[in-house]
Amino acid sequence: MKAAGVVVEYNPLHNGHIHHLNETRAASGADVLIAVMSGNFLQRGEPAFMDKWTRAEAALRSGADLVFELPYRFATAQASEFAEGAITLLAASGCSAFCFGSEEGDIKAFERTAELITGNRSGYDAEVKRLVRSGISYPAALSGAYSSLSEKLPSGVRIADLTKPNNILGFHYVQAARSLGTGMEALTVKRTGTGHHDLGADRTTGIMSATGIRRSILSEGNTGAVEAAVPSATLAAFRNWKESGRPFGSWELFWPLLRYNIIREGPDKLSHAAEMAEGFENRVFRATLEAGSFPAFMERVKTKRYTWTRIQRSLTHILCGMDWEEFRSLRNPSYLRLLGMTGTGRKYLGERKKSLGLPLITRAAASGDPLLKADIRASDIYWLGIGGKPPGTDFRTPPILIRE
Repeated sequence: MKAAGVVVEYNPLHNGHIHHLNETRAASGADVLIAVMSGNFLQRGEPAFMDKWTRAEAALRSGADLVFELPYRFATAQASEFAEGAITLLAASGCSAFCFGSEEGDIKAFERTAELITGNRSGYDAEVKRLVRSGISYPAALSGAYSSLSEKLPSGVRIADLTKPNNILGFHYVQAARSLGTGMEALTVKRTGTGHHDLGADRTTGIMSATGIRRSILSEGNTGAVEAAVPSATLAAFRNWKESGRPFGSWELFWPLLRYNIIREGPDKLSHAAEMAEGFENRVFRATLEAGSFPAFMERVKTKRYTWTRIQRSLTHILCGMDWEEFRSLRNPSYLRLLGMTGTGRKYLGERKKSLGLPLITRAAASGDPLLKADIRASDIYWLGIGGKPPGTDFRTPPILIRE
């Protein structure tokens, strides 16, 4: 059986994601679609809108055949490490191809971009360092260095626009697949409908971004305005979530827990939190004492040099108790943790179980892996904020099986 992979968060899964899954299957000719999905905390440094098991089930009911969890260490890392972790897992699961959504829509443009940067690595890295020293953010420095490099190309040579969020991730997927020597074919699907940060629905396609869906539900207090933008599996997940009495995940919900942790730790201990920039801990601590809400806190701490996302990722590590020492010690994915499968996915695992590139974990309690311990800790903290499930839930939750 031929497998193709996607890297997802599904926060929540919407009609644009269904298009991506369908196009991936068509473009790759795959029998099995494998999703590597972030857990309960995400790459932009946010708690998930709904937990990983709920999102995994929606994925399995909407076209995916296997869902593996991207461990917390990589799910909450900068784009390059996020991509390396995810691509490692897709390769280990036996995928012959992977496919990502992009604003560009042309895989050749990404391949040229990877070749351009790889062939000029020393000069590119030197320019990034120079720009960071000038006081701009790291992503802005990357963009500036790339722009300088691209000016040397002959006119008419098309490369990826790395000012676009999905193009940036796509480039890192392609680069990771190359540097890791996976041999997987890279494919891309042009994004349709709204952009990553757009809040409304596209008039032509009806597709609405995940950001827009979340904000609409949180502001309106119901799912009525987004029902046309999501598949039936997501609507069922929304309904079950609300019927359970749980609030949807957001930083506003987790603010009391975060504030408690920051005040308890104090500046000295905060300085050791993963992704905490030197000296920034004092700004974080002062803002915590002054602000009465998460938006007010962020207004006080944000700067031109540190992006909103970078700050949120550091806050996530404060909340989940991950310091620089632990973060740096967890260098590579060491297992494939199965969140769920369809009958087709189960058959695939039966055929490939002995040839997988990493150990398969179906029972969390059976492993003492430090990477998994960090996942379990993050899940326990997530449920403290959401409520409704006790600590240790991850140990007791078996993989989901959707019978076809």
